[in-house]
Amino acid sequence: MAFMDGESIRVTRSVSIPLSEIELRFSRSSGPGGQHAQKSETRVEAVFDVESSASLSANQKRRVEQKAGPVLRAVAQDERSQARNRELAVERVAERLREALKVERRRVPTKPSTRAKQRRLDSKRKRGETKRLRRPPD
Repeated sequence: MAFMDGESIRVTRSVSIPLSEIELRFSRSSGPGGQHAQKSETRVEAVFDVESSASLSANQKRRVEQKAGPVLRAVAQDERSQARNRELAVERVAERLREALKVERRRVPTKPSTRAKQRRLDSKRKRGETKRLRRPPD
């Protein structure tokens, strides 16, 4: 998925952030790769500042800051190509944002059914009987 400067990245159905809000930094990648790795800046760090974002509402900003902090950062140096690493880094920031925006559903406490309680007690009784039969005779 190739990005242009004017594009925006879709995070959720209701949230999309313009690529201009994601700051990209480039540096030399670590690890093996010979002369190509030492000469070219293929490592990409994508930084998204939550507080200064115009595409998130105040509620969304608060939720993201509580779960992931005020700045979302992702690094990609997996590929030899800077363009591919750029895509990976931006996608990782979007994924972190997606996770932070997720609203957890409240658990509705329920009681075990009468039948479930009965099954549990029956299995305990059966297990105790099995153990009792293993004992040496008196």
